[in-house]
Amino acid sequence: MPSFPEFVLLIALVMSLGSLSIDNLLPAFGPIQADFAISNPNDLQLLITAYMVPFAIMQLVYGPVSDVIGRRPTLMMGLAIYVVGGLIATFASSFAMLLIGRAVQGAGLASTRVLTVAIVRDRFAGREMARVMSITMMVFIIVPILAPASGSLLLLLGSWHWIFGTIVGVAVLVAAWFYTRMPETLHQEHRRSFSLGQIASAVRMTVSTRISIGYATGMGLMFGCLMSYIGSSQQIFETEVYGLGAWFPVAFGSIAMLMGLASFTNARLVRRLGMRRLSHIGICGFTLVAATQVAVALLFDGRPPLLLYASIFAINQFLFSLTMPNFNAMAMEPLGSIAGTASSFIGSYTTLVGAVLGFVIGRSFNGTVIPLSLGYLCLGAACLLVVLWTERGRLSIRGQTETRPEERLLKSAAE
Repeated sequence: MPSFPEFVLLIALVMSLGSLSIDNLLPAFGPIQADFAISNPNDLQLLITAYMVPFAIMQLVYGPVSDVIGRRPTLMMGLAIYVVGGLIATFASSFAMLLIGRAVQGAGLASTRVLTVAIVRDRFAGREMARVMSITMMVFIIVPILAPASGSLLLLLGSWHWIFGTIVGVAVLVAAWFYTRMPETLHQEHRRSFSLGQIASAVRMTVSTRISIGYATGMGLMFGCLMSYIGSSQQIFETEVYGLGAWFPVAFGSIAMLMGLASFTNARLVRRLGMRRLSHIGICGFTLVAATQVAVALLFDGRPPLLLYASIFAINQFLFSLTMPNFNAMAMEPLGSIAGTASSFIGSYTTLVGAVLGFVIGRSFNGTVIPLSLGYLCLGAACLLVVLWTERGRLSIRGQTETRPEERLLKSAAE
């Protein structure tokens, strides 16, 4: 069994393959558009959507499979599929072939979204799980800070094909490390025989547990914000709105750095203040700041000064990072006995919701920051309403004592 620091680092690296597969590609949008003569720049966002939709759907497969054969072999299978998709993308000779490669990549890497959460849940619960997820996210955030810059560097050395080839190499190295150092975390007594009835029962339990489905829905709405930002960031910062050009990785990385700082803050405070208080403060603040984003965007006709808008946006990304790890931990907390299938369903549900919402907002890009700002406000307000429904109108923002997990389970069962 790896030490705690190695465990966190390894889980973070496995998770970061997904971020690397998106953020590293952003500087290549322009060269890809030129190579394949794509007339509408918004069509390049299909490189994100083609990856995210299979990523969402295939999570429904990996969780139940991992409950039967274990976490380790399932993850190895997913990473192998990802490498195949990476090779297809590396040697793609058309935009359609590139999208196929992206889809195969997403189908394979869906295993990492499910199994990293399930592995952490196998070993930790409650606030400890939230702490581990926050530390993991802090390490994970390093990738968005560096990925666009590394993508730009690879473009200086060669073509956009080099980006996909490099990602394949990184995936092989991470898979080898995981296979060598990470033992199976699913104990034999917790393994389940493959049964559609048992899978359906686990899904029903997840959907009928108010805390789980409520915070999973909140995660999906917040993930929609993140996907809309990623889809639009290249057009906003690099080309059409602010024209930063080669300075785009600096802007993207600076915002990601604040998200990492938020994850560090969450990890330090979650034991003392609790998941609910931190995440509820985060979502309330997020919605208020999103309203400010909209006001500033409208005041300057969709093109506010870079420093002003980037500062407001960075504050909101900080608040965003106070919600997601805690929402995830709270959604999974009552579902330890079905962690694999539950993580599979929650991951698929939240990713699909986020990908669709992010695609809709991203496709609305009109050369200004107004669509992104309105998207943040609408999704933030909707998430706040969902949290209020989940907690029956109560928000833990003044230090209220959290209900213990077993009490929440009994309350949900009674309802």
